[in-house]
Amino acid sequence: MDFSELFKLSGLLGRFSPDGKCLASCVQYRLVVRDANTLQILQLYTCLDQIQYIEWSSDSLFILCAMYKRGIVQVWSLEQPDWHCKIDEGSAGLVASCWSPDGRHILNTTEFHLRITVWSLCTKSVSYIKYPKACQQGIAFTRDGRYMAVAERRDCKDFISIFVCSDWQLLRHFDTETQDLFGIEWAPNGCVLAAWDTCLEYKILLYSLDGRLLSTYRAYEWSLGIKSIAWSPSSQFLAIGSYDEKVRILNHVTWKKITEFEHPATIANKRTIVYKEVEKSPSVETERLSFPPTRALASSLFSTQSKYDISQVPVSLHYVKPVADRANPKMGIGMLAFSPDNCFLATKNDNIPNAVWIWDIQKLKLFVVLEQLCAIQSFQWDPRQPRLAVCTGNSRVYLWSPAGCVAVQVPVEGDFQIVSLSWRSSGDSMALLSKDNFCVCYLEREEV
Repeated sequence: MDFSELFKLSGLLGRFSPDGKCLASCVQYRLVVRDANTLQILQLYTCLDQIQYIEWSSDSLFILCAMYKRGIVQVWSLEQPDWHCKIDEGSAGLVASCWSPDGRHILNTTEFHLRITVWSLCTKSVSYIKYPKACQQGIAFTRDGRYMAVAERRDCKDFISIFVCSDWQLLRHFDTETQDLFGIEWAPNGCVLAAWDTCLEYKILLYSLDGRLLSTYRAYEWSLGIKSIAWSPSSQFLAIGSYDEKVRILNHVTWKKITEFEHPATIANKRTIVYKEVEKSPSVETERLSFPPTRALASSLFSTQSKYDISQVPVSLHYVKPVADRANPKMGIGMLAFSPDNCFLATKNDNIPNAVWIWDIQKLKLFVVLEQLCAIQSFQWDPRQPRLAVCTGNSRVYLWSPAGCVAVQVPVEGDFQIVSLSWRSSGDSMALLSKDNFCVCYLEREEV
């Protein structure tokens, strides 16, 4: 495993291009595009203000930079560095911006969610979508890029509109049986749209492409409801993470619950492997000590190393009691992700912030728990194989695969607290992001 040097970064804005050839990062108002293998700078673009969001087009030829404070989006071309495009929403303001799947249209959501403006880079034409709803996930595209669903709110009622992406014509418009629609997401096969209600009402609705209600699922009433959802890559399972610290799995035939995964503070099952991170200070032979010590020796003297031990079951995990009288309590299933081969599901229960739970989807059982020393900041699956990368806000990256578990110290000087990570599409490297810096970690194919 190799690591690059540290590069400056602002706003956690570091993204590999979809084809995996380039890596874009932002430093204040500058956009830097590097070769993903050599990290040589390919292009340097200067924006009009501090960049707050970046996104690659699906074909990796364009990159948009959104400056929400100014209500401006700037688009840059990798093939023609002299070509540039500026979209100014003016007094309407800007709160969100994204690409359409064809990589030739940009969708801007104006302030107060008054409308979504669809800008065409090819024809310079403009279309408008009215009444978009201000919710966590209000726009969803099918994976094949043919259809777009938009959550809407008009006359104090929730609706969903489905558009054809080729010409932005309305295909279906229907109301939803929700109190306060919170998010929508297509199944990977594009046949079913999941729509879920605010956390005050446990309800998830499943619609077909033509707007028919296929099923409604409610686990319980009169308590905080859905916190997160994730579709399996095969579209056969829908995992629903709830505030009651459970994940419920629905099947794609009847849309009924096939099982639920509990996240207790004590792991009692002897078949579950619990990896516990432990720190140890390196032992240094006194003969090697020179004064003043060399820089490399000094850093190894005072840095602790980390490794995993397998704990004896039963194991008690660090449990945090949520503060009941505050908004957004730290409780329930905050993170969910299926592995790309459909075999595993990784989850995080916010009441047990230091643990990642990995479930075997074929057996529908808990397989492994990783207990870290610090709270989990982020985890992400390798796009090519069942390998999970985890970061916890320190200068280490943790990797799990069915073969085992490893903790790797990033060899950098100074404070490098990894709070986010993102895999390259080939799965052979990933970007490790901190608040002010990033580095690239290169992995061998057979590692872990």
